[in-house]
Amino acid sequence: MDRSSFSRRPDSFDGLGYRGDPLFGFREQDQLQQHRVTEPPDIPGSRNLHLTGDQRTGERTPQTGERAGWVAPQPGLPPAEQLSRFAGFGIGLVSLFTENVLAHPCIVFRRQCQVNYHARCYHLSPFSAVAVMYSITKAQGPKALWKGMGSTFIVHGIMLGAEGVISELTPLPRLTAMVALPFYCASLIETVQSEIVRDEASSGLLDCLREGVTRLLGVGAPHSCRLLPLRSLLLPAALHAVLRYAIASCVQRGVLWLQQRGRQAPRADSPDPLDAYFPELAAAWAGALVADVLLFPAETALHRLSLQGTRTIIDATDGAGAGGNGPLVLPVNTQYDGVSDCLHAMRRREGTAGFYRGFGALVAQYALHGTLLAAARTLLRLLLLEGRAA
Repeated sequence: MDRSSFSRRPDSFDGLGYRGDPLFGFREQDQLQQHRVTEPPDIPGSRNLHLTGDQRTGERTPQTGERAGWVAPQPGLPPAEQLSRFAGFGIGLVSLFTENVLAHPCIVFRRQCQVNYHARCYHLSPFSAVAVMYSITKAQGPKALWKGMGSTFIVHGIMLGAEGVISELTPLPRLTAMVALPFYCASLIETVQSEIVRDEASSGLLDCLREGVTRLLGVGAPHSCRLLPLRSLLLPAALHAVLRYAIASCVQRGVLWLQQRGRQAPRADSPDPLDAYFPELAAAWAGALVADVLLFPAETALHRLSLQGTRTIIDATDGAGAGGNGPLVLPVNTQYDGVSDCLHAMRRREGTAGFYRGFGALVAQYALHGTLLAAARTLLRLLLLEGRAA
């Protein structure tokens, strides 16, 4: 066959090891033939896709004018980029699932402790908090500490949607707490309301939206005269959201700076994909922890003011129902005039420790989150090592 029927690449082309590379099984005398346009290119990672069965088994047959047949690619280990994305997605999914699902019982019990001014035990330790959580679950069933999860997702969705709209119009996206405040109050009621007095026939997933709209418009079933108007809660809610965002962001940046300063230079030949994802998640975890600890008294006051006048009945947090002699449920009847009156009353009647009722549940929440993050990192690192070894 005339050589003019072949199209040759420029002599300077040296890409992908075509020039007599023994790894690809080509010889110098076959170099013209392998540069045919009709032949599929030989790229690393899929170098055997256009070889015949004899060639893949090691019995090489010389290429002729007849085009070699294509076969379907065989499944194998994903490349390094796919492994990196899988590792990042996996550890991010674990963090999201733990924060919004597995930690929900801790959030429910923490809020119940914050609004229960009757309780003798403040549950400052995670051990006492976990013990009473187990007692409540044993007495009322698993739903006792998983209530209100759907409403929390609805509030998160409202805040995300409002943040997208507000960020386009104003430079103050953190003011979404003011937009979602009536729905947050409705979700708070669902999370602390006792399952013993809950009416299953009238409760639904969209009750949070209905109750939030009625709270916003001031219509629906009449509440107590002690119910505070939303305008008196707007400023405390916005201030709490802005401070939490500022504290968490500062701590997160500081942790990332310390990690980058103390980290050794990664090896270029075998970089660890988890190093691109885990430091940010760990910094976000630390930032949220510090912000929630510092603003715990403000959150306690905000929850009490939001629940005042709603005629909510909560579970007893002193361990009743598991051998205790106290009541199973308690009403919430507070008479605060505002934020300053709430803070002064808590300090006068309950002491400084009253601002930290349910703090042990917060410790248990972040301990669970951090433990699962570390376990997910270890498991994914082992999977990556096995994939590289194979």
